[in-house]
Amino acid sequence: MALKIRLTRIGTTHQPHYRVVVAEARSRRDGAPTEVLGTYDPRAKGNGMKIDLGRVDYWLSKGAKPTDTLHAMIKRSRRAAAAGALAEAPAPAAAAPEAPAAAS
Repeated sequence: MALKIRLTRIGTTHQPHYRVVVAEARSRRDGAPTEVLGTYDPRAKGNGMKIDLGRVDYWLSKGAKPTDTLHAMIKRSRRAAAAGALAEAPAPAAAAPEAPAAAS
């Protein structure tokens, strides 16, 4: 059972919208997937990808092969997630000097 991570089209004519799915390699493009991993909207401004990278890693560990297009999209999504994590990390606060103990 060879699995592929690929796109399946769900959009209408002239309005493409895709799901990122894990499916049997020999099944048809819009056939029943094993699991839906995310979505891709090529017409969206900015980042139109929403991919669950944890599940992608799981399926890659099980032997699923991404298509060339999905391989590039996964790499781009990982870079965006890493940049977002760096941007959201709080800056280290300067250590406040300790106040002297008050003598009674």
